[in-house]
Amino acid sequence: MTKYQLFSEELKEHIRQQIWRSGEKIPSVRASSQQTGYGTATVLQAYQLLESEGWLIAKPQSGYFVAPNIQALTTVPPQSTQAPVRINDLLFDVFQRTKDSDIVPFSSAFPDSSLFPQQELVRSLSSASRKMDNRSALTHLPPGNHDLRRIIAQRYVQQGLHVGPDDIVITSGGLDALNLSLQFATQPGDYVAVESTTFYGALQAIERLKLIPVEIKASADGGLDLNDLAEKLSTYPIKACWLMTNVQHPLGYTLSQARKQALVDMLRQHQVFLVEDDVYAELYFSAKKPVPAKVYDQQDQVLLCGSFSKCLSPGFRIGWVVAGKHSKAIQKQQFLSTISSSVPVQLGISHYLLHGGYDNHLRKLRSTLQDRKSAMIHAIRRYFPDSTTVTDPAGGYFLWLTFPAPFDSHAFYEQALEKRIAVAPGTLFNSRQDDLRHIRLNYSYEMNEENLIALSTLGQLAKACLSDSSNQQNDCSVK
Repeated sequence: MTKYQLFSEELKEHIRQQIWRSGEKIPSVRASSQQTGYGTATVLQAYQLLESEGWLIAKPQSGYFVAPNIQALTTVPPQSTQAPVRINDLLFDVFQRTKDSDIVPFSSAFPDSSLFPQQELVRSLSSASRKMDNRSALTHLPPGNHDLRRIIAQRYVQQGLHVGPDDIVITSGGLDALNLSLQFATQPGDYVAVESTTFYGALQAIERLKLIPVEIKASADGGLDLNDLAEKLSTYPIKACWLMTNVQHPLGYTLSQARKQALVDMLRQHQVFLVEDDVYAELYFSAKKPVPAKVYDQQDQVLLCGSFSKCLSPGFRIGWVVAGKHSKAIQKQQFLSTISSSVPVQLGISHYLLHGGYDNHLRKLRSTLQDRKSAMIHAIRRYFPDSTTVTDPAGGYFLWLTFPAPFDSHAFYEQALEKRIAVAPGTLFNSRQDDLRHIRLNYSYEMNEENLIALSTLGQLAKACLSDSSNQQNDCSVK
């Protein structure tokens, strides 16, 4: 799809949502170009296309207006209940409907908050805030607090990745780091490679930036298929890849060092950026911390993104990009969006890293998560259908469950909510949304009586769902 076609589809959606109503004048070609970043020629082509399709009418010396009879074009026919659900719609629904405190939060994107050193962080934040001066808001603008960047650099150097504080840009969380990196590496209409099962944030960013996803085969047992990536790089004009090489979410695999090096070498040959999502880097269960693919990067083609949200505090929203020679460009992108991350939080986390026993916390966190993973896998094997496949990841806090076809994870999700249990449907993690056999579960919560009963209920529900599917029924309810 060309750039002007992408923009025309966006305008159609705005008209469907009645942002622009019948008879109203839409922004001029020049104004739309300035607002969206598209060239004036692209905007004009989009307007002319919509005019030919009956969405717009052109009035000499006045501009373009929404057609008076637009209702006929914007009427959406009823959809089958089996139609794919758009990622943003489903994601919003999952988050909105699982806020209640009485719902078992197996769908949560964050670890159990009781695992974090909340009191120590509050003390560090309070101590750092008292030392702030009137110029702190200016001195901690991008690239961010120097001490925090220096500590992050120290931790990378210990892994063999030689970066300095000036190579690092502090961001408002890991997702902000990833979005800024992808926006730097691409233009609207570019092709971006992602795993076939990937973090929904990547799919959201691709949609928002008007990019075109190219799926690369990936599986929990085989990891990223480098042969498929090589084929896609030769077939499509891919400009960037958004990939996770350590503790991939949601499949859980970690690539070997040899495969990481092969990945970087392949992308270097094709002059393709790698946006490396490494936000689960500290949540590994192996004896040694796995290195990022960035270690093998000699030309700053890997933008390494990290975060404290998964291992220290989700609410503090501090992430970073190791951008090297592209640091200034990332900072400019940041000025156009979030400007900078919270100054008090930067100071508070820096204080905690220096004085709060961060590595001791991480050791306890990893040990607890590993125990809770084993407990949930044991419960799944006890209560769920024998045909259920469950991953055994070497890090993180998610399990990926696969059921035999036919299985409807959307119906399962709805029925689980009726039992006050939240799960994440697998279609959140796939741009095609045509495989309904998967769900994701968060195993970071203690396997107490309530959660054990919830897993037992989910197991009964899964059995009912498979039984009803085999009878060509749509109800997965537990009798």
